[in-house]
Amino acid sequence: MNDKKENPEQSLTDFGFEDIPILQKKRNVEDLFNRISSSYDLMNDLMSGGLHRIWKDLFVKRIAPLPSEIILDLASGTGDVSIRLLKASHQSIRLFISDLSFKMLEIGEKRILDAGFVKNLNFIVTGAETLPFPDCTFDKITISFGLRNVSNRGQALSEVFRVLKPNGQFFCLEFSHPIFQSLKKIYNCYSFEVIPRLGELVAQDKKAYQYLVESIQRFPNQESLLKEFQEAGFTACSFENLFGGISAIHRGSKTS
Repeated sequence: MNDKKENPEQSLTDFGFEDIPILQKKRNVEDLFNRISSSYDLMNDLMSGGLHRIWKDLFVKRIAPLPSEIILDLASGTGDVSIRLLKASHQSIRLFISDLSFKMLEIGEKRILDAGFVKNLNFIVTGAETLPFPDCTFDKITISFGLRNVSNRGQALSEVFRVLKPNGQFFCLEFSHPIFQSLKKIYNCYSFEVIPRLGELVAQDKKAYQYLVESIQRFPNQESLLKEFQEAGFTACSFENLFGGISAIHRGSKTS
């Protein structure tokens, strides 16, 4: 009888088109975003033609932060969504701002403080798979363009569910899959031919942006991700396509 237990951190997960151990993906993602942190905002504008700003504005409208809510912004990056949440709530929320990359979080913290927001803020370096919070802590949890980078998506969704309060809500904005064949062909051509070259020219890191494109291709489609939400225990799950499905907003509630 074999009593050797499998180490879940040695289970394989996707890193772009590669399959690598879960722990290695966590290290790779942390290193990647530390490397590109200084050019991240510029690259987002160049890659999306500024569309990511419109998507994030709409995302925060859907979140609709209410006074006195406790909100966790996962994979907060350089603070785009955090700043929007603070503005939308007139800084009446208590906001926890987290990212796996300490360099991204440093930039985000500086941007948020420079914007004049100083109250009820908590900055935490953490991944989404092991959240350092008690059960039932948050009214709402958000993640934007970060779910595809977690090393174990099922574990991350379970952690989000755990730390949400009863009747709390989870909101996810992520690149998805175009719903029109003609748009899909154009998008794929742009993604594989243009984005890695932009990464090489602007960020001096073609490999990082090749990963970005591949990670979008490997990410579940809208219906599959909806099913993953449901399997994690979320109810009233739904999604909203943006720009023909190039990105999508998924949401779910914790009713128990």
